[in-house]
Amino acid sequence: MSQIALPLSLSRSAGPAAIVVGEGNLEVADALTSTQRWPFNTAILSGPPRSGKTLFARWFATQGSGEAIDDADAVRETEIFHRWNRAQQNTRPLLLVVGGARWDIALPDLKSRMGAALQLQIGPPDDDMAAQLMLSHATQRGLALGEGAPAYLVPRMERSYVAIEKIVAEIDRLSLERKVAATLSVWRDALEAVQGPEQGRLL
Repeated sequence: MSQIALPLSLSRSAGPAAIVVGEGNLEVADALTSTQRWPFNTAILSGPPRSGKTLFARWFATQGSGEAIDDADAVRETEIFHRWNRAQQNTRPLLLVVGGARWDIALPDLKSRMGAALQLQIGPPDDDMAAQLMLSHATQRGLALGEGAPAYLVPRMERSYVAIEKIVAEIDRLSLERKVAATLSVWRDALEAVQGPEQGRLL
């Protein structure tokens, strides 16, 4: 398990944002450092909400490796086609980040070219990655989760990037509101708040 540090900050008191590299995105991380293998210098990155697609795009751009377009599926297709042509002329990699797993392209010429691009997709986090993501989100908030928090929370939580982020945010909120350290009672209440009272009763 590793992290790619980024020169980003969520707030004045927050730590730097980081991409946690694990089973769910290792293939993506490897591909972004091996652009010479991209067909037509183009790759399309998709994945679940809050899975780090934008962070990958920003990291890629800061490395000077090529051009990255976030939310490419919301950009005019003629503009994407222009950027693709420029990438071919300059032999410069082009990373396109799209919101969903499916990108419906109307322009036939662009559709054929995007179909030939390298398709990259971020998968769900495994246990180790979920635990590291939880710690990373806590670090960005300046939050001490407490010893044993990932071991307690990960098996009980929904396995998604959104849920991980929400639970850490809720732990932070409850800890500040109650003026107490993040311990078992706070973890449990955060799970219940994010995943519903039934989840709380099961614990």
